[in-house]
Amino acid sequence: MTGSAVTSGGTFAENIMHFARTLRRAGLPVGPGRVIEAIRAVEVAGIRRRDDFYWTLHAVFVNRRDQWVIFDQAFHIFWRNPEILKKMMDMMLPTTFLDSVKGEDQPQISRRLSEALAPSPAPDRGEEQQEEEVEINATLTASDNELLQTKDFESMSTAEMEDARKAMAKIRLPIMEVQTRRQRADLHSGNIDMRRTLRASLRTGGATIPLRFKSKVTRHPPLVILCDISGSMTQYSRMLLHFMHALTNDRDRVHTFVFGTRLTNITRYMRYRDVDAALEAVSEKVEDWSGGTRIGATIKEFNKFWSRRVLGQGAVVLLISDGLDRDAGEGLGIEMERLHKSCRQLIWLNPLLRYQGFEPRSKGVKAILPHVDQFRTIHNLDSLRDLADVLSKPAGSHIEKRSFAA
Repeated sequence: MTGSAVTSGGTFAENIMHFARTLRRAGLPVGPGRVIEAIRAVEVAGIRRRDDFYWTLHAVFVNRRDQWVIFDQAFHIFWRNPEILKKMMDMMLPTTFLDSVKGEDQPQISRRLSEALAPSPAPDRGEEQQEEEVEINATLTASDNELLQTKDFESMSTAEMEDARKAMAKIRLPIMEVQTRRQRADLHSGNIDMRRTLRASLRTGGATIPLRFKSKVTRHPPLVILCDISGSMTQYSRMLLHFMHALTNDRDRVHTFVFGTRLTNITRYMRYRDVDAALEAVSEKVEDWSGGTRIGATIKEFNKFWSRRVLGQGAVVLLISDGLDRDAGEGLGIEMERLHKSCRQLIWLNPLLRYQGFEPRSKGVKAILPHVDQFRTIHNLDSLRDLADVLSKPAGSHIEKRSFAA
């Protein structure tokens, strides 16, 4: 079949339009212009081979690395059966089809894609069904905000993720104030400034000696964020990039790095005021998105090239990772010890800690754990607010002790 068959007859162009609507409902920025571009691209590339068709639509609809997973799942589900739309509309519950797909050794389907593929509720219903729906909705919306605070990022729907991003933009992360070596003039308190006091006494010929004071200057320490963007952290890193963007634009001296198999400094892009422009720039800059993880190698690179630049004046370091290392923790303990000694406080944020049965069995987790001051979870909005409480206190005043089974 050639590309001319797309527009010469049949419903292939219409199916591309429906596929684009599915992607838009799943959260991808797909508009009418993209649909027209996709149809024209398929006309040129043809549809003789499935992989050519896949990459043609991918080139048009995907412009960020974090959109690839949604597109890949949507493509394989949508184009696996020409009658898929008819089947979905005939189903009473959307989970029937999704369960059947999962049973065929397919990867777990994204919550956003599940909602996008679910059929819309029928407009004509009986009075009893309408009354029941109103009652259920009223129950759920009564505690909608509370549920959002405790819901895992990985299980959020598209609408919930959008609400969570808006909530992250409003979070203000306080950091403890620390004294610096600098001093400034003070009117009534602090230590006596002998130089200014003697200079003032010369103006009166020594008849009187007006006292001048000086006090210590306080300033919050730098904040350094090292975020894991490997495949096992994809669902969380996508949301946490919004959190890092809010932090970078809320205060000065915030340095952000992401790592998978290599280390990338994204501080410059996180300073963009527009979060969408920032994430698009990060997507173009980062080359190892959703790949493997080499924590030891990337921490070593950070210690060698960046620690002296960004860890001055007692920086606070946030390490966001699940601790799953492809190199089985080789050299990780030595590099983590060096990092710990170079900063004021090292806080490890691990989304796997949300499980009550979590145990440090992997070599990467065992290598990191002895060298952190705080070990906390980060999987929902509540965990981010708890982090704010921890960072607002001096180092060592709120150390969490947690024992694990052997």
